[in-house]
Amino acid sequence: MTDYRKGLDEVGDGVWAYLQPDGSWGWSNAGLVTGGEQSLLVDTLFDLRLTAAMLAEMRHKVPAARRIGTVVNTHANGDHCWGNELVGDAEIVSSRACAEEMGEPAPHVLSEMVAAAPSMGKLGEYVSRIFGPFHFDEVTLRLPTSTFDGELELRVGDRRVQLIEVGPAHTRGDVIVVLPDDSVVFTGDILFAGGHPIVWAGPVGNWVRALDRILAMDVDTVVPGHGPVTDEAAVAELADYFRYLTEEARVRFEAGLSPLEAARDIDLSRYRDWGEGERVVVNVAAVYRELDPSAPAPSVIELFSDMAELAGEPG
Repeated sequence: MTDYRKGLDEVGDGVWAYLQPDGSWGWSNAGLVTGGEQSLLVDTLFDLRLTAAMLAEMRHKVPAARRIGTVVNTHANGDHCWGNELVGDAEIVSSRACAEEMGEPAPHVLSEMVAAAPSMGKLGEYVSRIFGPFHFDEVTLRLPTSTFDGELELRVGDRRVQLIEVGPAHTRGDVIVVLPDDSVVFTGDILFAGGHPIVWAGPVGNWVRALDRILAMDVDTVVPGHGPVTDEAAVAELADYFRYLTEEARVRFEAGLSPLEAARDIDLSRYRDWGEGERVVVNVAAVYRELDPSAPAPSVIELFSDMAELAGEPG
């Protein structure tokens, strides 16, 4: 993954990305949009310590951030919303589907999983590596205070901010945040830059349509949910990834391979520099669900066990 620095990065006049290298599990990005004395925060972080550090830097460097009026949660994964309790009386906005999904799983579930990891063998080693750095036991879930379906336009001072629901894709309620007059988009986890995506909800085709929608906007600056600030080339590359993976998974589904067997067999060498390659097994499983909707979906534990298996194998 491309090297980039942690912290605030001004990506437009009065618009900042807050970046967390290396962009792997839990190390997500956020955003700050200002207009006069008003400010809007795009996402909080995985735990209170990370969120508090982010808010402190924002308030130190950007006067308008001293009182955040609105928070937008782009989706329900904890690394984009579990710091919500630290934003005071700000209005918290999400899609209705995001709000309904938020807390699945609850913070205490991940905390208990990390605590039990030493007794879980290979799966436990994997869980400890990807979730061990975070402090879930300190989090109290705070849900959105306002929800919408489809699209919603907000104002931050004189600045237009468009919220566009593009899920289900990564999760059931994915939203992108578009600043049409600034040519900037915050994608949430519709874009992982430099890392493999992970399809928790799907369908994969809907994720590709979301990426194509971003490409049709002709924006200059793309702030991904994970990874460095980028442009539309990364969006197009991820769309190509999903199209390729879908066709390769289809062949192996028809041959009777399991998702894990297919993940081992698919040639992803063109993406060898992307992180978290083990996630491909979850993405293959998502394609399989589309090809056979009657088949039972694998459990989260089964998916994490398969990822742990792949992660422990030579690259």
